[in-house]
Parts: sequence; C-alpha cells; structure tokens
Amino acid sequence: MSWVWSNGTEQDEPARAVGARGAGTSTREGRPTILVVDDDVSILDTVSDILMLEGYQVLKATGGAEALAIATRTRPSLILLDMRMPHMDGWAVARGLRERDISVPIIVMTAAENAKRWADEIGATGYLAKPFELAELLRAVEGE
Repeated sequence: MSWVWSNGTEQDEPARAVGARGAGTSTREGRPTILVVDDDVSILDTVSDILMLEGYQVLKATGGAEALAIATRTRPSLILLDMRMPHMDGWAVARGLRERDISVPIIVMTAAENAKRWADEIGATGYLAKPFELAELLRAVEGE
C-alpha cells in the first residue's frame, strides 16, 4: 500500500519511522493531544485529518511561532514537527520549547535525506521521512 499526498505524489517504498514511546498526557478518550506543525497546508491537513480519524485530539500550526504559542498554552503530549519552515524553522521551535521549559516528545517530519541527523540534533524522540505511509505515521505516533 502506498501513501498518497493530497497533491497526488505517491511513495511505494516505506520511509523510516521511529516512534515516540510514552507520548505523555492523554485526553479523556485516552488518546494524546498531538500538535502538528507544517507550513505545507496540504500535508498539515492530511496528517491532522488522519490522526483525528484515529481518535486523537489534534492541534495545528502552520509555522514555528504559532507552534510555540500553542505548545505554551496547551502543553500537547506530542509534536510532529516540520524542520524546514520560513521565519522560524524546527530548530528554533525546539530551542524555544527548551527555553520555556516545555518538555514534550517531538517527531521530526522532513523530506530531507538527513531526517535522523536532524532529529538527533534537536533531541527529538523520532522522525518520519516524507512522504511516509499511513501505517508509519500511526506507528510513530503510537510509539511502536
């Protein structure tokens, strides 16, 4: 089965995924609150819709400053973070979280070849290389 993005691109070969065990506080339904951060609205909406269909409470941000404001206000259980964004990239978001003493697992989402290295650089729990399959997204979020 292939992951098909809303822009029509498809990937047959699975991307690497590393999970976020112990993703933190759960909602009343027993599912964690996930903050999805991506400046590509089609990816943001697709990932968010999938997670909502799986029963997660999802918060969305299209940029780093918005993500920091949401994380400060709501303290999500997990952040899915795009690294390449204008104005405030994923590195700056991670630094801003640390400066605010917000400790939350982060899964880096990037199309870059060095997704693992970038995840390691910011102390992320895991990474997803874009484009990724539905099953990989769910495994990463569920910590498998």
